[in-house]
Amino acid sequence: MACRSSIICCMPTRREKIEAMLAEEPADEFLRYSLAMELDKEGRHDESLAQLGGLQKSAQPYVPAFFMAAQQLARLRRIDEARSVLRDGIEEARRQGNAHAAGEMSEFLASLGSASL
Repeated sequence: MACRSSIICCMPTRREKIEAMLAEEPADEFLRYSLAMELDKEGRHDESLAQLGGLQKSAQPYVPAFFMAAQQLARLRRIDEARSVLRDGIEEARRQGNAHAAGEMSEFLASLGSASL
């Protein structure tokens, strides 16, 4: 974070703030999820998807990570991967009793149709 003449350039980015908080609380699922979202916004998709994948594989999988990963994969035209993540996410959401998330992911899976890219 190099500072030039403007004070604004010296302010940490949202991602940098999240990374600083994660340094103190590395197991915080919401912070890890937030970091993945920021990485996605920056176009750092592999890093974002890796963060989301880690949340999916936690001892207690973080259900929103499945949906966000699938949406990102679909935007990247990785439709088959998005479908796979959605199927896993729907199963996990049901296992956790989260009917709302399961329903949202089911609708998104249906919207992807049968096209393969």
